[in-house]
Amino acid sequence: MRIGIITYNYAHLKTEQLACRYNQNEKISEINLYALPFVPRAERAVVLPHRPDMTRSVPTESLSELSKVNFQKWDGKEGISEFNDLFVIGGAGIIDIAFAKGKPIVNAHPGIIPLTRGLDSFKWAIYNNDPVGNTLHLIDSEVDKGEILQIQYTPVFSSDSLETLARRHYEYEIDMLTNVLEVIDSRVMPSDIEKPATMRMKAETEAEMVRRFDDWKTHVTSLKAN
Repeated sequence: MRIGIITYNYAHLKTEQLACRYNQNEKISEINLYALPFVPRAERAVVLPHRPDMTRSVPTESLSELSKVNFQKWDGKEGISEFNDLFVIGGAGIIDIAFAKGKPIVNAHPGIIPLTRGLDSFKWAIYNNDPVGNTLHLIDSEVDKGEILQIQYTPVFSSDSLETLARRHYEYEIDMLTNVLEVIDSRVMPSDIEKPATMRMKAETEAEMVRRFDDWKTHVTSLKAN
């Protein structure tokens, strides 16, 4: 199996984690990194940095020092499907899926699709009193609406803080992508409740989400008890 990872031409922690794990997988013979130009986002105020700092990593090109990993800069348009059996999104904005020429493109969305779609899904789920989890899905032409491969709810403990829950939530996302070969042929039924895709959460809304966290935690842990 040859896997292509779509990523950034910059230090990117998630890509490093996936490349290192795939490099140890005996079923994977080759890992090709396709590095898109990186444009830094403008600094914005946040109450809770709910994901690790992705720049705390080695440069993506350095990952080619791993035995199975190849690196190349990519413009998002060049045909690369003939070199890969499967693509995984390590880091990318909205891309034209035509490059894959029908090959599967797998993404891990940090929300339960279609209940929680778009940006800052972890925070919006808590704000809207919805469950927190990750969805492994195929990319199509609509945002976070491709065919679902796996849904995994993030465990919530009564002693959780927002920080401990966010850390566990991210770890589950990485685990799901690590095990992509085990679930690529499986299918699950999505929720029949669909909500609009979300945008980045503004600081004042985020502060309200933090205030709602204890009530949300009580709600989701009581559901488990019942």
